[in-house]
Amino acid sequence: MENSGGIQGNITAGLAGRYAVALFDLARESNQIDAVAASLSALRAGLTESADLRTLTQSPVISRADAEKAIDAVARAMKLDPLTAKFLGVLAENRRLAELPAMIDAYDAIVAAHRGEVTAQVTSAHPLSAAQLKELAANLKTRVGRDVQIQAHLDPAILGGLVVQLGSQLIDGSIRTRLNSFAQAMKG
Repeated sequence: MENSGGIQGNITAGLAGRYAVALFDLARESNQIDAVAASLSALRAGLTESADLRTLTQSPVISRADAEKAIDAVARAMKLDPLTAKFLGVLAENRRLAELPAMIDAYDAIVAAHRGEVTAQVTSAHPLSAAQLKELAANLKTRVGRDVQIQAHLDPAILGGLVVQLGSQLIDGSIRTRLNSFAQAMKG
């Protein structure tokens, strides 16, 4: 794996990383990196929006055979590319569907590294608009000198502002952190 072999640390470590590397290798060999990325993005959205899909991937009481049938139906209904559909079948067969969100994140990180991009994990209290995401990506690109892909997450507990994880760098501009800092300053 010449282009993603240099990826170290927690991206390829562990079960999710190994599966993501295997999927990336297959996608690269068949020139399907973008198709798989699009299918995985659709799956990420599906996992966020559908309680039934989350239950299918997380429930230990669903039998292996039932999970395989259900995931095949999901792949057809979502019109996922054949490689991703087959990958999901393998996950169902091996009872690894619960690791799917981590595998999607790892695959995205591998693709970003392959393209020379950096991935930023951005947490906000409220959904960011497309214009806000575009402006944030441009600002981060100026900071790091490379294209930045943003993976947005919601956490109402931060109250407002943003928390940006860019590699090992953490930029915490959340209101929660500012209030905590203020409270500490008042104590001491």
